[in-house]
Amino acid sequence: ILMTVFALGGTTYGMAEESLAFYSLVIAVMIAAGYDALTGAAVVLLGCGIGVFGSTINPFATGIASGFADVSISEGLVLRLIMLIVGLVLGIFFVLRYADRVKADPSRSVVAGMREENARRFSVDTGEGDVVLAGRQKVILLVFATAFLVMMYGVIPWEDLNIGLPTLWWWFPEMTASFILFSIIIGVIGKMSEENLTSSFVDGARDLLGVALIIGIARGITVVMNNGDITDTVLNWAEQALGDVGEAGFAVVMFGLFLPLSLLIPSSSGLATVAMPIMSPLADFAGVPADLVVTAYQSASGIMNLFIPT
Repeated sequence: ILMTVFALGGTTYGMAEESLAFYSLVIAVMIAAGYDALTGAAVVLLGCGIGVFGSTINPFATGIASGFADVSISEGLVLRLIMLIVGLVLGIFFVLRYADRVKADPSRSVVAGMREENARRFSVDTGEGDVVLAGRQKVILLVFATAFLVMMYGVIPWEDLNIGLPTLWWWFPEMTASFILFSIIIGVIGKMSEENLTSSFVDGARDLLGVALIIGIARGITVVMNNGDITDTVLNWAEQALGDVGEAGFAVVMFGLFLPLSLLIPSSSGLATVAMPIMSPLADFAGVPADLVVTAYQSASGIMNLFIPT
């Protein structure tokens, strides 16, 4: 259940660094249940990583890449769903198998030598009895979850999926307004002062500054390449190399190209900005759907995020 929840976060909005706060909580619960610290870490890391690997409607990765490829985010959705489901089934099987083995014989834990240290560090016994969430805290958590549900509904192209729900066609301006609104609502519910609310908001925005700079620099690289006719040279070379490989071969080659690029540019948004304007036109030359490039980019970016998390 936990891995599925984390995978839903990864596939819908690219949950990765946002999962850091859950590690201590999940590891403590797993140790208390008789497992080890690695089981808890695997639940969070693999759950989120597999979700990002199969990003179905992630607007910050798949959405940006689809925009540069000039295709709808719904194109290639079925393939990404298959990747998500198969990856999640394999991940859950792996974690359950390891967890059962550790619970039956703690000495078989990969971190058996740290068992006592981890038990002390992640002890859930505070000596203060049970800690119960206040009603206001529960409401805040509910509103927080609602913010992401609203975002998911707003960005999903229901019309393209032939689902009879109104399509809002949200993008970053609408998502920004929605998150600001929910931030204010949460601040009011939490009885935060105006100064605390604005300071917290600014501190959160400060954490995003690095990503914004990466995207700006990446876009600058694309402008330089286009104005210097470098992009045309690259596309001509790639057309000659990939012109007759077919859909399967094209997807494999694209995946192989995006893997090292994902290592050099760890930001999925930055990678989409710098690479998709160059890579997506190759689909036309090779005679394959452009959404294959998007899927190849997303799967490569997701795998690098899984094995080398930021």
